[in-house]
Amino acid sequence: MPVKADAYGHGALKIAKAGIEAGAHCLGAAAVSEGTELRQGGIKAPILLFSQPAPDDIPQIIKADLSPFVSDAEFASILNEQAKAQNSKISVHLKIDTGMGRIGCPANESLSLARFIASCPGLELAGVATHFAVSDSADSENVKYTMTQLSRFKKAVEAIKAGGINPGIVHAANSGAVILHPESWLDMVRPGIFLYGYKTAEEKDLPPMYQKKLSKYEPLKASPVMELRTTVTLIKKIKKGGSVSYGRTWTAAQDTNIAILPAGYADGFPRLAGGKWKVSINGKLYPLAGRITMDQCAVDLGQKFDVKRWDEAVIFGGIAPNAAALAKTVKTIPYEITCNIGKRVPRVYT
Repeated sequence: MPVKADAYGHGALKIAKAGIEAGAHCLGAAAVSEGTELRQGGIKAPILLFSQPAPDDIPQIIKADLSPFVSDAEFASILNEQAKAQNSKISVHLKIDTGMGRIGCPANESLSLARFIASCPGLELAGVATHFAVSDSADSENVKYTMTQLSRFKKAVEAIKAGGINPGIVHAANSGAVILHPESWLDMVRPGIFLYGYKTAEEKDLPPMYQKKLSKYEPLKASPVMELRTTVTLIKKIKKGGSVSYGRTWTAAQDTNIAILPAGYADGFPRLAGGKWKVSINGKLYPLAGRITMDQCAVDLGQKFDVKRWDEAVIFGGIAPNAAALAKTVKTIPYEITCNIGKRVPRVYT
């Protein structure tokens, strides 16, 4: 279960514990500091490091018992030397680049790298992995590309096995592949944003020639986890022609009332949503008035409204449109919306 980037903004430790209780075998972090925070919070499950660590991070990798991806013999050698020096053994996963173009060794070099890892007394090959580039796309060309990546990966794993090396846990499927490509589930899956309630693809969108492989499965469902809530801290009258916020980009077309909310772009409410988004208060949507600032924003209540000072306002999620809708409004992805929720915003779990 990936809990990198503070569990996509949801709060890594709480989400990690909930995931393990729900059956997650291991957790995924990007930075050594993220894995260390989980260990300090009492997490005992295996923790994979998805990004390439620096040599200076290795002592902490050993201390926190983290499992890095290994893409080349140079880094494997550095890991091995430091593990031997500390009389310890580091569990690693061999990463194969089958078409993503990021970290990972070429598929045709995976056997030689696996042999090198197996020869290192300070290393243990615990798994072999790859990552898909377009598995969340139902476009026929992208489906073919994902299938090509999977074929390359399976051949590489078979070569490792044929070389007499146990590949450990074999894993490839990210959120898109979990939904569209059950043949990629293998030993373990790594669903990311899907676990937080957002489907990156829909089964029904696959071309008919690929629908058969999904016929024995029910379409997967996802429910967004996060709601961003705040409070109406002030209600004030604005005369016709009066302006609100920086730049005077919004002026009142008539006498109206403005509600001030203590939420701004420093809290993760995108500045680009100004003039395009509506906030839910008491079940009714009210448009933003003027630019979203660092710490505050304003909504136009109109002349007649059912809102009181200190009422709760929902920016997204729950009774309001979700993070995917907000992402579409500002032309980004829901990952960025949830990841950008600031640290000063309290996380309340129910």
